[in-house]
Amino acid sequence: MSGVTGVLTGGAVAGYDWAVQQELFERVIETPVAVQAGLLAVGLLLAAASLLWVAGGASPATADAYIENFHEPDRVLPLRPVIGRLTAGAATLGSGGSLGFEGPSLYMGAVIGSALQARWSRLFTRDDTKVLMVAGAAAGVAAIFKAPATGAVFAMEVPYRDDTARRMLLPSLVGAAMGYLTFVALLGTAPLFEVEGSPPFDLRELGGAVLLGIVCGLGARGFARLIRLAKRLSSLGHPLTRIAVASGVLIGLLVLSQVLFDDTLSSGSGYRVLDWLGEPEHSIGLIIALLAIRVVATTATLSAGGVGG
Repeated sequence: MSGVTGVLTGGAVAGYDWAVQQELFERVIETPVAVQAGLLAVGLLLAAASLLWVAGGASPATADAYIENFHEPDRVLPLRPVIGRLTAGAATLGSGGSLGFEGPSLYMGAVIGSALQARWSRLFTRDDTKVLMVAGAAAGVAAIFKAPATGAVFAMEVPYRDDTARRMLLPSLVGAAMGYLTFVALLGTAPLFEVEGSPPFDLRELGGAVLLGIVCGLGARGFARLIRLAKRLSSLGHPLTRIAVASGVLIGLLVLSQVLFDDTLSSGSGYRVLDWLGEPEHSIGLIIALLAIRVVATTATLSAGGVGG
């Protein structure tokens, strides 16, 4: 059943990625900056409308919905908000909102696993009540990142705190493997970004890795606080006010990115940023400026109620 969950999730994530990333976003970034700016605001408005009218007033949560439901052993992940949340995610990500695909991908997998387990509940014991939901979440993350081990670990971060984690390890690995294989069978195995050359590796590199890890850990803590703040802001005030303010910030960052980098790198999931960083001629100042722009853009997108990872 975990294998079936993985296959269905991998196919669903591949279709979502193709439709939103390739058919929507990649066409958006080919338009003039003024058009991209307008589409950012339109995307946030469509996301809010989808959550309100299609999802029945559901929150923008995707990964958070998975985490919360895991701790409700007798409750199936609700199906009503699914279409609305995924539509809101497509509007946010397809229009250039600065979020990622991992949230909707994990959510799709969790919903598929939860629905399958509810349908075939007689095959499972009470101790295994969330096992297919976790396997589906693992498959979703493994597919979108093209990294099966990462998917299994990511999806089990919450279950791992509980004694039932040992029962979910093998199903999560199977689901992640099948999700990855299905995704790459449909869209190919090209990596998200290329790694080339043969860099040196000695104590200097190890020392640099330690320093880098410390800096990244501290930065991640600060970024997590900003994300929590953005989520609180997304529930305050009138939605149109939040969207208007966030759209203004995002449009300003879009114009600033065009001026600094000759490209609208503030928009989208960030894969283009990785390609840009692979070019050796950029100064440290520009790299730090881009980091700041992306952090603010992600915070603004979330605070407006955008849906993504």
